[in-house]
Amino acid sequence: MKEVTYHVIGIIHSPFKEPKGVPIQPSAARGVRGTVEVFPEYLPGLKDIEGFSHIILIYHFHLAKPGRLLVRPYMDEEEHGVFATRAPSRPNPIGISIVRLIGVEGNVLHIEDVDIVDGTPLLDIKPYVPEFDIRDVERTGWLERNVHKLPEARDDGRFAGK
Repeated sequence: MKEVTYHVIGIIHSPFKEPKGVPIQPSAARGVRGTVEVFPEYLPGLKDIEGFSHIILIYHFHLAKPGRLLVRPYMDEEEHGVFATRAPSRPNPIGISIVRLIGVEGNVLHIEDVDIVDGTPLLDIKPYVPEFDIRDVERTGWLERNVHKLPEARDDGRFAGK
């Protein structure tokens, strides 16, 4: 199997009109609000989602330039393998963000802690369940010496294209 096709199920809306300046992770975007517009045909799939305080958004980095296997990530000056980073330019430009779900109005989800560019195509939504997702982490690789930079780190446009 060489190719897989996904269908866009909605659009993510945020105050960020371009990649440059966007916080690079949800924890650095605390308080930033946005919405997720789920296409009407997927509305039944939102049943019971309001019971979760956080959701995982899976989306397509539609503004990222084609990926390279070696990248210089935002919080380091050295190149690293793309799979050891969260850089948006990847062989498959798929992003994930865990955001706070503030409310649901029909097919619109109101969210907070948004680190996503306005107009980003949504591929899927999953509930965030700490008991499923949290693990005891022993190592965080090259980020151990750089994670302190996260609160001020912003997209500088290096991965934007198209």
